[in-house]
Amino acid sequence: MPFLLSRLLARLSVLTKWATPMIVILFVFVTSWPLMALAEPAGSPLVQPGNYWWYFVVTAATVGYGDFFPETGLGHAVGVYVIVGGIATLTTVFTKLASMIEQAKGLRMQGAIAVTASDHVVVLGYLPGRTERIVSQLLSDDCTVVLSAWDDVGTHPMPEHGIDFVRGDLTEEATLRRAAVPAAAAVLVDARDDNEALAIAVTVHHVNPDVHLVVPLRDMDRATLLRRINENIRCVQWHTPRMITEELTTPGITEVYADLMTYGGANTYSLRLPESLGPVLVERCQIALGRRHGATVLAARTDGRLLVNPSWQTELPAGSVLYYVSPRPLTAAQISEALVT
Repeated sequence: MPFLLSRLLARLSVLTKWATPMIVILFVFVTSWPLMALAEPAGSPLVQPGNYWWYFVVTAATVGYGDFFPETGLGHAVGVYVIVGGIATLTTVFTKLASMIEQAKGLRMQGAIAVTASDHVVVLGYLPGRTERIVSQLLSDDCTVVLSAWDDVGTHPMPEHGIDFVRGDLTEEATLRRAAVPAAAAVLVDARDDNEALAIAVTVHHVNPDVHLVVPLRDMDRATLLRRINENIRCVQWHTPRMITEELTTPGITEVYADLMTYGGANTYSLRLPESLGPVLVERCQIALGRRHGATVLAARTDGRLLVNPSWQTELPAGSVLYYVSPRPLTAAQISEALVT
């Protein structure tokens, strides 16, 4: 009951704020019409019901089209009364609008808003410098970002980035809902320590169990605990911000990187092309090495330049270095045999 009463009083307060200009303009209209009828000659078209309301609107708004106007001195005085009343009303309205805009801006800066975004990236946690870097990279990838931080971050730390800000307890469901986590495409839990990251991840999973959840960890052994919550949670080394943003925008890419860097996986190697082969097209390398040895060319270094993912029509001079993915390293003889055959 007290809650309902407080809501009712709040609504009445809003109505009262806007009632003042409405009462003023209505009073001026009701009083000016009979005064104008007394001041103007009998039969004046100005005071006709179909005309006076129009005259009153354009005059009170200080537009004054001039299609209707008073002819007597007293009528001019009534017109001045209408103008003053209109100016007073418009001033009150604009003042209240400015106050509402300022209040809304204050709520946004304080993180007290409820976000209505969808398919966005939610960053949970704020660490000066680091978070700016991560958010800038996400924005450069055309992501919509919402930042949510603990209460100790008093005001929006990144207003110049044009992102929404939500402040509160990151382990509380209400805070995550205000950040629109249920409608998010991805969530980054960038906590102050691994224990905090685990607590936040539990709440995120409760609010949106299907979201792409990325959790940077100082100790990667904690990943086992997180996967007990959800085996699809992506755990990333805390000190690799670029890897974090890549995982947020390209789900699963860190697993690819991990396999490339793990012994026994599809490792990366490099080898200089034998001089005897002469110039070779990248297309020829991709097809021949792929069919014969299951290798994929990632990059090439030629004439002092590194070409990552080179065009298949690129011609590699003799002695160029190939960087490739393969189950095992290839010898110069194996490459020569594959390219010559």
